[in-house]
Parts: sequence; C-alpha cells; structure tokens
Amino acid sequence: MTHDLIPTLRPLLAAEVSAEALASGADPGDLEQAVWLRLLERMKEAGPPADPALWLRGAVRSEARRTRHTGRREAAYAKEPADDAEHGPEQRALAADRYRALHAAVRRLPGRCPRLMAALLSPEDLTYREIAGELGMSQGSLGPERSRCLGCLRRMLTAEVAAPAPWGMER
Repeated sequence: MTHDLIPTLRPLLAAEVSAEALASGADPGDLEQAVWLRLLERMKEAGPPADPALWLRGAVRSEARRTRHTGRREAAYAKEPADDAEHGPEQRALAADRYRALHAAVRRLPGRCPRLMAALLSPEDLTYREIAGELGMSQGSLGPERSRCLGCLRRMLTAEVAAPAPWGMER
C-alpha cells in the first residue's frame, strides 16, 4: 500500500495544489512540497491515512491556509540587507569601530576634556547652557575649552594613526 500511495496520489495532489495555489497566491511547487513532507511525516508516525484522497485534500487546504497566514505576517525587504552598500553589515561594523576608537580616545584626554567631549558627543544633543550647568563652568568658556580639547584629540589621533604597531604590523 505504501509504495503504491505516492504514484497514486501524485495526479490528485497536482490538481488540488493547482486550485489552492491559484486561490491562495501560494507557489504551487512550495505547496506541493509541503504536502509531500507532511505525508511522509504522517506515514512515519501513524502509517498511511485510512482515506488518502480525503487526507490529501485536507492537507492541501491546511497548507494553503498556513501559507496565506504566514504571507500576511511577513514583509519582503526592499533589497537584501547584505547588498546595501550604504547601511550594510560591513558599513555598520566599520562605523561601530570608529565610534569605539573615538570614545576610547576621548576617555584618555587630560583634565576636563573627557567630560566635555562626552557631553558634546552625547546622543541627547545637549545645549551649551545644559553642558555648562552639568560641568559647572561658564557658558562662555565652553567654546575655548572645546577648541583646546579638540586640538588635543586631533594630535592624539594623528599620532595613533601615524604610529606603526609593534613588530611592523598594521593597526
């Protein structure tokens, strides 16, 4: 019975899948493959169905419903994320690395510079008045202090980029 079942059901499955795929918008090949897989799983667990034709019709309808339901919840990407040269994984990794390097350099600055630069780089987009209040300094001295800190940071980063790593290895 098991060996005869698949060749016997093949034409019925093709007809049922054709009708349901057209109505549900599913790919007929995917729907047919899902039903065959379901039949094989069923046969492994409980043996062949008592009425294979009836079981097949129900399985096709069930798979078509599942496909429609899944299709409503899933949204296709406009383009593949890995193909997005501007916001792809490589660009995000490089940006994250630059962010970590900048913040590590800011933490090594002398005096009040680390706190000032951290406040200026804050995602909260603080105003000069808020930064001055947070750091306990006058608002008028923020500009000159910021210039000194940026000069120090520039010299520090220039030296790091220009200096070769030990043993002639690149950084």
